[in-house]
Amino acid sequence: MTRPNLLLCFDAFGTLFRPRRSPALQYAEIARLCGITGFSDDELQSSLLAAIKEEARLNPNYGKSTGLGATRWWTNVIHKTFTPLIKKDQVLPKDLAPRLLHRFSSHEGYEAEPNLTSSLKALRSQRRFDNIVIGVITNSDDRVPSVLSSFGLNVSPLRYGMEVKEPPSTLASRHYDIDFHCMSYDVGVEKPDKLIFTAAERMLARVLSLRDGKSHIDANEADVDETWRKVYVGDDYAKDVVGAVNAGWNPVLFGTTEQAPGNVPRLEDYPGRTLDDMFREHAVTRVDSLQNLAKWFVGGVN
Repeated sequence: MTRPNLLLCFDAFGTLFRPRRSPALQYAEIARLCGITGFSDDELQSSLLAAIKEEARLNPNYGKSTGLGATRWWTNVIHKTFTPLIKKDQVLPKDLAPRLLHRFSSHEGYEAEPNLTSSLKALRSQRRFDNIVIGVITNSDDRVPSVLSSFGLNVSPLRYGMEVKEPPSTLASRHYDIDFHCMSYDVGVEKPDKLIFTAAERMLARVLSLRDGKSHIDANEADVDETWRKVYVGDDYAKDVVGAVNAGWNPVLFGTTEQAPGNVPRLEDYPGRTLDDMFREHAVTRVDSLQNLAKWFVGGVN
């Protein structure tokens, strides 16, 4: 009997990783290390939110819409956050923005979900599916791949809408923990818009083209058919679950959340059930941890 194939995609923030402390507290810490004092954490929090709101209005989609780019966008946010908090005769330290940009591009600012690396590697070892492709679909700028790489994951350079320098044969020969990224920064829409899920399906086609050894990657030629199960895992019911359902994907709600209806079943309560069994009986299911998700795909949660 032919086994099905699996396209498994994850949300990033709140699912694969989360801030070590609130961003405002981390901003305050770095600022004080750079010599900026005389402000309260509440003042910084308010100024940061106002700066993000203003910059998003002036330069939507982290600056992608106006050609500014995410690095300059966040630099503007940092400057607008701290300028009201310093004296008129002061200037912002030159290392303030670079230090904050670096922190929030790596494990310095974020911590991985427990068992992240081992769970993704376990998913690769499952035998329920003939092929598995793992991607990330997230409402974010372009720093997500570097954050995930900083946790020790082997992350493919494939991003929606972006060309890569490596030859297709080189990409196809490597074994990745994450095969591609679809970030709203690149796609131009955010979850729950189904177009970002369509973008992920196109990335699946691109990955399959590479695996087939095609030097010219044409998504329209890739063999993406009904044998592929499309599953999306995320922690936000309104964006992740609703978005996945509207796009024709099977959603798995991650972690404990008050946003979800109380009757959403837990995978942990259904040991031995297959993917098709669960989604035949339930429109959405949830799981407490990445480790349990991996166990379920590999052979069932005890």
